[in-house]
Amino acid sequence: MVDARIPAGELADKWNNYKKDSKLVSPGNRKKLDVIVVGTGLAGASCAASLADLGYKVKTFCFQDSSRRAHSVAAQGGINAAKDYKNDGDSIFRMFKDTIKGGDFRSREANVYRLAECSASVIDQAVAQGVPFAREYGGYLATRSFGGVQVSRTFYARGQTGQQLLLGTYQALMRQVGAGKVTCATRHEMLDLVVVDGKAKGIIVRDLQTGAIERHAANAVVLATGGYGKVYNLSTLAMGCNSSAIWRAHKKGAYMSGVSWIQFHPTCLPQSGEHQSKLTLMSESLRNDARIWVPLKAGDERKPNDIPEAERDYYLERRYPAFGNLSPRDIASRAAKERIDAGCGVGPMKNAVYLDMLKAIKEQGKDKITEKYGNLFGMYEKIIGINAYQEPMQISPAAHFTMGGLWVDYELMTTIPGLFALGEANFSDHGANRLGANSLLQSSVDGYFIAPLTIPNYLSDELKAPKIGTDHPAFDEAEKHVREQLQLFLKAKGTLSVDYFHKELGKLLYDKCGLSRSKKSLEEAITAIKELKQKFSTELKITGDDKINSELEKAGRVSDYLELGELMCYDALEREESCGAHFREEYQTKDGEALRNDDDFCFVSAWEWKGKDIPQELHKEPLVFEAVELTVRSYK
Repeated sequence: MVDARIPAGELADKWNNYKKDSKLVSPGNRKKLDVIVVGTGLAGASCAASLADLGYKVKTFCFQDSSRRAHSVAAQGGINAAKDYKNDGDSIFRMFKDTIKGGDFRSREANVYRLAECSASVIDQAVAQGVPFAREYGGYLATRSFGGVQVSRTFYARGQTGQQLLLGTYQALMRQVGAGKVTCATRHEMLDLVVVDGKAKGIIVRDLQTGAIERHAANAVVLATGGYGKVYNLSTLAMGCNSSAIWRAHKKGAYMSGVSWIQFHPTCLPQSGEHQSKLTLMSESLRNDARIWVPLKAGDERKPNDIPEAERDYYLERRYPAFGNLSPRDIASRAAKERIDAGCGVGPMKNAVYLDMLKAIKEQGKDKITEKYGNLFGMYEKIIGINAYQEPMQISPAAHFTMGGLWVDYELMTTIPGLFALGEANFSDHGANRLGANSLLQSSVDGYFIAPLTIPNYLSDELKAPKIGTDHPAFDEAEKHVREQLQLFLKAKGTLSVDYFHKELGKLLYDKCGLSRSKKSLEEAITAIKELKQKFSTELKITGDDKINSELEKAGRVSDYLELGELMCYDALEREESCGAHFREEYQTKDGEALRNDDDFCFVSAWEWKGKDIPQELHKEPLVFEAVELTVRSYK
């Protein structure tokens, strides 16, 4: 059993109780302590800027050429906060309850309440940085709804919210760089974590511009490297997104949690052929005004505008009347797949459904819709070649967000002391399904308001510990392991590219551990992945050398994906229930909804690496619900 170290007291008092009792580092001592932050998206950059502003010495690392290219820019629709500007009944507790329910009661109460509690401060922070949120005519910040809620709590900057928030965070980071408090290393990839006497003390990185292997030591390490949805190959994630930082930390002792909880986004552009390497996300915010439907009759070849109302199936409105087109993502994605599998799919590959804005345009006017979603309409026409002001968009579910990640306690510290995980790199806030617009929120809250208060609690004791330098034997061992791994890839004499293995793994996982899973499909996937891993070790071909070599970079990432994909299937196989995005076909109600098993599976899985080809050990963190009642999750 793992200890989340949740503070005592009533739910609403826990965060204040923690801050009241946590240890501090005096301003004069902060400059003696070094912190490494890996990943400079919204969570990493905000944490680095905040810690540097407090006086700590910070080094950041990212594989992009600029923090501005972090995948946080891809979050389009908005960021949630319980400010209740619409006076429609929102509150911190309602937001907390919506989030717990949205995750199908598989997240930790204390962490989720803190997320809602800190949400209002994030909006104030962003406004102070100049983030251009949409405003009402009178000047007040505008809000809209997102899936899984019945209030308007989502603040937005058209369809560019993630980009605008990241620019605000980027300027905060660059201010600290200019002040000499942060050192930024771009085009560097973390290849291993260095652990000394059980504590995280540094990292091994590779300079992607020269191939040089570097050592960096610190008193604490923060991983803010995003999610691992790219394990499916075709996903909404950027091409460079990967799992290597958290997976290498996992193999050094950090537990992984909820790894099979993968969210498929319901409003993505459908796959158009085998040539694609990624999929394009269309913001969930469109569902505020759109109606989603398919032809009532399977195999209907008519153009959408030629199909009359009586011959359309608005399946979300039919199945979930209370929430309709704003049903949570996991439910909306499964409902779309069910209609597609029933033969009602549309588009050239019959793998999509319609997202129809024509009624909203008629009622509100084209100018109003353009004001809210104009860049999305432009992006759609540029990619698909169809004017969505005149014809419905075609959308399809796609692998998107990973609720799983490194297990962390209340302080966002992993099972390795001194190693912290923020944002999508950890598992902490979303349970088995994330509500839309909570991703930008969690990243910001973790980086601005939680880690800068919890990391000092750990660092206060590090002042008394001996300073560990890069000449320590643990750095020698870690670097040796990294170099051996790279040479192993380069020496491979096979005939198959890295992309071949990535595509094969992605197909396996999508078919057998995707929107739905079964005991049979998961067992088949585990057997097939083991075979694919063996084939990877003998049939891989890497061209080039150990200098500038993108194929070598990809080989390391896909090698990690193969191991991670296997654990995903074991995690899904072990959890004999359906909850949130984890839909086991054997466990569903008579009308096809997820069927939880709270008696046996009301816990967070935490997997411990035991060695190559050795089954991982499952630890369980029981989930205790005191503020909300465990009820059937219904949006009908």
